[in-house]
Amino acid sequence: MSYNGTTKAGDLSSNSMCNKSSSKRDVSVTSSVITMTVGIVSNMLALFILLKAYRRFRFKSKASFLLFASGLVVTDFLGHLINGSLALYVYASNKDWETFDPKQVLCGFFGVCMAFFGLSPLLLGCVMAVERCVGVTQPLFHSTTWTSRHMGSLLASTWLLALLVALLPVLVWRPYQVQGARSWCFFRMVGARDWLDVLLPMLFSGLGLLALLVSFVCNTVTGFTLLWSTLHWRRDDYHRHHKSSLHFEMICQLLAIMMVSCMCWGPFLVTVIIVSLQAQQQETYGYLLLTVRLATWNQILDPWVYILLRKAVLKKLFQLVQRCRSPFPKHTFGWPFSVLGSSGETCTSTSSRADCICLDRIFLPGTLMRPIGQLP
Repeated sequence: MSYNGTTKAGDLSSNSMCNKSSSKRDVSVTSSVITMTVGIVSNMLALFILLKAYRRFRFKSKASFLLFASGLVVTDFLGHLINGSLALYVYASNKDWETFDPKQVLCGFFGVCMAFFGLSPLLLGCVMAVERCVGVTQPLFHSTTWTSRHMGSLLASTWLLALLVALLPVLVWRPYQVQGARSWCFFRMVGARDWLDVLLPMLFSGLGLLALLVSFVCNTVTGFTLLWSTLHWRRDDYHRHHKSSLHFEMICQLLAIMMVSCMCWGPFLVTVIIVSLQAQQQETYGYLLLTVRLATWNQILDPWVYILLRKAVLKKLFQLVQRCRSPFPKHTFGWPFSVLGSSGETCTSTSSRADCICLDRIFLPGTLMRPIGQLP
């Protein structure tokens, strides 16, 4: 009787453990499917917006920024599609790597994809920040040196650098390793290692952190330069004001990309350095898996930066803030003056002197428009 009771209790405990592991696997698969679907849809929408904007600004200073932004969105899209598909295949195979990947070919390909699609967005964000910093601080040098052909070559070089870092473990015979969660592959960070095994993940994390640091410095310089130029901007300089508005739109997007990258990739890069330099512990695997899942949100949030932080959306948000600050706004109205063609501009207000008919930015005396209620 006691033997039968013990057997039944053991069966119940094993069944409960199997049910718990199965429920955890179902939750992981469901979350992977949801994040993969949301990331693919978001990147496709952002890519459509960027391509539409690139056609409009193809021969202007914003074209180079849009080219890199499109490359970043394409990279995020492919990263979600390839890495997500590989992760789903691993979960569908019950993480039994010895059965479906005895020669570790799939693990090597998975590790290369993880490293490439992880490092590429960081490097592209860094290059975009440097390009905008040069475009704002040295506009003449930027217009004569940073041509569209050079931008394409720089974009390809950035991808090649990330691919070289991702292929280094394969080239130096240090294959990628299945990590503790058995759901993904990355650099060898457990077991017998030499100095080269330690150097490879350190190189990956060092390049990522360096890219974030350069992005922060360049975005700070660009932001202060734009602020200084705005404070010294003359009211009649319309073309300079138009360029400044485009620069502000791009710097807002760059700052958002940098913040998203720091929040998503920063913990993972720091954790990789810590794990590479110390003895492995079981608690480290769970934290490393958590930071990897946090890093995948970078590819989901990046496209929403271009979807939400556009000039039209920022303008509407600014108008909404003004309405919230002033619940009773002053009545303004516009009067299209088509007779003047492209050189004429008419706007009216009850409180500003600048609301008058303007020909070639020369104010005509005695042309101040007043509401009907204020006529003598």
